[in-house]
Amino acid sequence: MDHSGHGMTMDLPPFTLGRGLEWSADPFFLVACLLGLGLYGWGVVRLRRRGDSWPVGRTIAYVVGVLTVALVMCTKLNDYGMVMFSVHMVQHMVISMLSPILILLGAPITLALRALPVAAVRGRKGPRELLLALLHSRYVRIITHPAFTIPLFVASLYALYFTPIFDFLMGSRAGHVAMMVHFLAVGVAFFWPIMGIDPGPHRPGYLMRMLELFAGMPFHAFFGIALMMGSTPMVETFRNPPASLGIDALSDQTAAGGIAWAFSEVPSVLVLLALLFQWYRSEQRQARRKDRAAERDGDKELAAYNAYLASLDARGN
Repeated sequence: MDHSGHGMTMDLPPFTLGRGLEWSADPFFLVACLLGLGLYGWGVVRLRRRGDSWPVGRTIAYVVGVLTVALVMCTKLNDYGMVMFSVHMVQHMVISMLSPILILLGAPITLALRALPVAAVRGRKGPRELLLALLHSRYVRIITHPAFTIPLFVASLYALYFTPIFDFLMGSRAGHVAMMVHFLAVGVAFFWPIMGIDPGPHRPGYLMRMLELFAGMPFHAFFGIALMMGSTPMVETFRNPPASLGIDALSDQTAAGGIAWAFSEVPSVLVLLALLFQWYRSEQRQARRKDRAAERDGDKELAAYNAYLASLDARGN
C-alpha cells in the first residue's frame, strides 16, 4: 500500500492522545461545523428576540454534538485515522453513534421550523414550507423507516470494512470525508426515529423504539468481536502501517475491534436513558391532562347537581 497519497501521514510520530488532539482541521468539516453552530445560534437568538424560549439543555446537547464531530475531524485524530485502524474506529464510532444522538437531542429541525420565516405570500413556498415538504416527503419516510435504517446501519460496518470499497475511499482525502459524512448521516437516520425529539414520519411507541435500538446493536458488537478475533489484518488500508508509528497492524486491529465492541454499548445506554426520560415525561403529561379533564368535568357535575337541588327546591315550594 503506497502512503504517498496521504501527504503528511508518512512522518507521523507514534500516537499519543496529546498528539492526536492537536489542531489539524479538515476544511469541509470545519466549515460544516461552524455553519451548523452558526445557524443553530441564529435560530435560538431569533426565538429569544421574539420572546419565545428554547430549552438550554437542547442547545448544550447540540453544541456538544457538533463539537464531537469537530473533535474527530478537525484534529490530528483525522490524520492518524488515515493510517491507524484503532484511531479510525474511534472517529467512526464517535461520528456515527455519539454525535448523532447529541445533535438529535438538540432538536435542530424543531428549532428550524420555529425560527425559519414563513413565506411572505400565501401559497408560495418559503424556507419553512420547503422544510415541511421535505419532512413529509416519501424520501424521508423511506430513509427513516426501520426496514431501511437497521440494514443500512449494519451494512455500513460489514459492507464497507470487509470489501474493497473501504480501501478505495481511504485512498483519498475526499473519499475519507465522504465516508465520514456517510457515517454521520447513517447515525442520524438510525437514531432519529428512535429517540429524536424532532417531528419525523415514523414515531413508533416507546417499546418499539427500544426494540429498534437493540435490533442494530448485536451486529455492531459482533463486528467488533470479528475484528478482535482476526488472526491476520483484514483491511488492506491498515495492513502496513508507517514504520514511524511503531505499531503492529494486528494488535492495532484488535484494539479497533475492542473500540467497536465497547462503543456498541455506549449509545445503547445513552439512548435508553433518553427514551426512559421521554417516556416518563409523556406519561406525566397524560396524567396532567387527565387531571385537568377531571377538574373540568367535576365542575360540570357539581353545577348540574346544584341545578338539580335548585329544581327540587323550586318544586317543593
